[in-house]
Amino acid sequence: MTNISTVREFLLLGFSEVRELQLVHAALFLLVYLAALVGNVLIVTVTALDRRLHTPMYFFLRNLSILDLCLISITVPNSIHNSLTDKRSISLMGCAIQVFSVVWFASSELFVLTAMSYDRYTAICLPLSYEVVMARGACWKMAAASWLSGGLFGVLFLASIFSLPFCGSNIVQQFFCDVPYLLKITCSEDHVAIDVSVTAGVALGVVCFILIIVSYVHIFWAVLKMPAAEARTKAFSTCLPHLVVVTVFLSTAAIAYLKTASDSPSALDLLVSMFYTVVPPTLNPLLYSLRNRDMKASLGRILKG
Repeated sequence: MTNISTVREFLLLGFSEVRELQLVHAALFLLVYLAALVGNVLIVTVTALDRRLHTPMYFFLRNLSILDLCLISITVPNSIHNSLTDKRSISLMGCAIQVFSVVWFASSELFVLTAMSYDRYTAICLPLSYEVVMARGACWKMAAASWLSGGLFGVLFLASIFSLPFCGSNIVQQFFCDVPYLLKITCSEDHVAIDVSVTAGVALGVVCFILIIVSYVHIFWAVLKMPAAEARTKAFSTCLPHLVVVTVFLSTAAIAYLKTASDSPSALDLLVSMFYTVVPPTLNPLLYSLRNRDMKASLGRILKG
């Protein structure tokens, strides 16, 4: 029998072995994190303080910003710390927390984005029923269901991947603990549990994406029938950014989880992982607040006291 040493910690991938480039990476990630932090905190604060924004659309936007804050805070600060200290190790428990949290917040964000598309569909296509359909209680139930469903997926992926034995190599070829790259270094050839988890996640992602697309087909059809050009412009400016965010988020997450993890990941592999864990939390505040007249007006009122 071969001696097998159980893995107690993992080594994450650094963006470079050159010290100067490590510092550049830390500085860039710090700027991105601060931008995401400031933008999302502003959205949460403004939508919570201004009673004019206590509507279903901004309620879901506030949930989205909280999820974005959680998602980017799980991966980026640790990567910055590793670059500054030139250390790449993460404990088994820390890695498990990262896997659970990334899956939890990313799945919950997908469900919230689906709820946001339904909210826009109801507002534009069923305006007379909007107050009844999107009542306060219904919004809270949809938000709670999004968070709880994401948490269940987090538990499912956590149990699936960490029920497998890790031995030998402990190098994760990614800047955070990502499921495909952890799967690459397991000792077991039996991946049924994690395959079922990924299949369930992909299936649910496809269902959510279809629901979002169907909602926006109805929305765009209704918007094109609007007689006023200003109303059409406002509707498109609200809906198009949401559709772009959903498409980028889902496509990059699908590529990251369905593509076979390589032993030596390319720059494209790292870029794909950044596009679903780092880019959406940074871009969402820009798309949803700086281009939104109500948000800018509310922020001006709050700053003026």
